[in-house]
Amino acid sequence: MPLPKAELHLHIEGTLEPELAFELAARNNVELPYADTEALREAYRFEDLQSFLNLYYELMAVLRTERDFEDLADAYLARAAAQGVRHAEIFFDPQAHLARGVGMGTIVEGLWRALGRSETDHGVSTRLIMCFLRDESAESALETLDAAKPYLDRIIGIGLDSAEVGHPPVKFREVYEAAAALGLRRVAHAGEEGPPEYITEALDVLGIERVDHGLRCMEDPALVERLVRERIPLTLCPLSNVRLRTVDVLADHPLPAMLDAGLLCTVNSDDPAYFGGYAGDNFDAVRSQLGLGEERLRELARNSFTASFLEDDEKLRARYLAEVDAYEF
Repeated sequence: MPLPKAELHLHIEGTLEPELAFELAARNNVELPYADTEALREAYRFEDLQSFLNLYYELMAVLRTERDFEDLADAYLARAAAQGVRHAEIFFDPQAHLARGVGMGTIVEGLWRALGRSETDHGVSTRLIMCFLRDESAESALETLDAAKPYLDRIIGIGLDSAEVGHPPVKFREVYEAAAALGLRRVAHAGEEGPPEYITEALDVLGIERVDHGLRCMEDPALVERLVRERIPLTLCPLSNVRLRTVDVLADHPLPAMLDAGLLCTVNSDDPAYFGGYAGDNFDAVRSQLGLGEERLRELARNSFTASFLEDDEKLRARYLAEVDAYEF
């Protein structure tokens, strides 16, 4: 039985395994520019964030119907549960689908078919977070938020992802203010490829409650002090950082130093189909490559539930934390 954990940084489109991609392509008469699953897997070798994003958006073409989104989410939840995930806060990228003519209802209803029965089928509680693409316009983000309004009973928060460099958080001030007025939780990718200043700006201008990635905070001691003082969680993705060349090798990852500094770090999988590992695989990797002991792993698991948006169900959070405390390695 794996260590119980929450996954807080997971793009559902990034869980599209080659086998499912080909299955959905056949179902929807979409021709993929790869001979077979092995050729596609070979393409999952990236030089940087942009080279990954190019393939990521290309493969989304296979997602067309509610059933497609349901199958995608259900496959992720089954894998996540097998690796000890008890709670998942799942990102989705509606703009990438809306641009292809797939409606917001198709996306949300499809995902919800799987998420709505996840506790029964997989023993995993879920929350849904809608992300804006930062390389799209602020106007597009506002239009997307407007399109999501009929579904806000199923969407608990907003996020900001895609190409970070050259797209500072301030660009999205207005949509974050609008989301806050609607009572939505707020997170954003910051400090992955972008500078530590983007983290500060996301906190001050967007009012985010969690930093997605954030590993470059270590370049700014004053920022580290602030994150520790304010108990702002960081959703780190170690295997992703290596695959996208943010960190050369996992042994160089700053996670141990970040924990030593008192930061509220969590470990997540980001886009596991593309980056070679789901949540449990990331825990195994940091254990073996960074020498994290059992109590440090328990700390990471506790952090994941502490950082979860479970304020609407504190009994559930307490139950998950008790599972972590009782876990025997």
